[in-house]
Amino acid sequence: MQPGDPRTWFWLVVTVGLGWLTWRLAPVFTPFLISAMLAYLGDPLVDRLEKWRLPRGLAVTMVFVVIFLVLVAILLLLVPKLEQQLGYLVSRLPDYLRWLRDEAMPWLEKRLGLEPMALRGDVLVAQLTENWQQAGGVAARLVGSLSTSGITLMGWLANFVLIPVVTFYLLRDWDVLVENIHALIPRTVEEQVARLARESDEVLGAFLRGQFLVMSALALIYSTGLMIAGLKLGLLIGLLAGMVSFVPYLGFIVGIGVAGVAAVVQTHDASLLPWVVVAFGVGQMLEGMVLTPWLVGDRVGLHPVAVIFAVLAGGQLFGFFGVLLALPVASVVAVLIRHAHQRYLASDLYGAP
Repeated sequence: MQPGDPRTWFWLVVTVGLGWLTWRLAPVFTPFLISAMLAYLGDPLVDRLEKWRLPRGLAVTMVFVVIFLVLVAILLLLVPKLEQQLGYLVSRLPDYLRWLRDEAMPWLEKRLGLEPMALRGDVLVAQLTENWQQAGGVAARLVGSLSTSGITLMGWLANFVLIPVVTFYLLRDWDVLVENIHALIPRTVEEQVARLARESDEVLGAFLRGQFLVMSALALIYSTGLMIAGLKLGLLIGLLAGMVSFVPYLGFIVGIGVAGVAAVVQTHDASLLPWVVVAFGVGQMLEGMVLTPWLVGDRVGLHPVAVIFAVLAGGQLFGFFGVLLALPVASVVAVLIRHAHQRYLASDLYGAP
């Protein structure tokens, strides 16, 4: 299509209109986007069950039951331990601030030649201690306000019910929806769009499914290693490191830094630090040599800086909806940029022979 072609203007207007509508309706779209991502992640498993001659409705039901049981089991195992570790963290927070004031800050001032920093640690400790003691009352008032706010409570309940319902129907009709969308593609560009869609699906599927499994595996490895080492906040720190490991090395850097501080404050010496290094070192080696090559592969092609920018830009533009949408959009954009680069190199504008 040429720049002056009416079809070009039509698709430009449609794209701008959809972008504006997405921005305006982002809060409404959030549960539907979550449902669409869950359906996209679950569709290959349902397709595999269909190959065993199971009806799609029965296959979707089986997948739902398995996912529900797994989530319930995880919650029953993790929630009590996380609650215990959060309580421990709250009780030791004044100790972390005292360590920052009495040991970390003087060490930094000495090593870096800085002027004494005006960190009123005693005031911070007193204020935080007082605030944490009042946290129960604040939480009670917050729950009370939510219970009296019918609109907020109904919104949460609606999303809680809406997401699994929409996911079920999307998963059941996923193949039909894909075929209907394919039928709407203009025949003049159908072949090219279909090729880009296939490549986008490969990239998106590899990233979402593979990276989710890598993050879960790393969270398990880090948490297990830290708890075996005797770190009382091992589960909490391991889960944190696993969740942010979608950016290469970020989970390792954040995790080993936070775990190192927690280990020093817990024991008042460096006896746990070697075990912290071993736990994260083993996790990092397994990620590089086993997990990422096996679960993600080399088809993604998303640079870590692009991942960070996509998440921040999505959150800035569309809030939580934008954060959810950022990585899928970035994966598709990476495919489009790769094809645009290839066409540019072969064009007269580049001057290739």
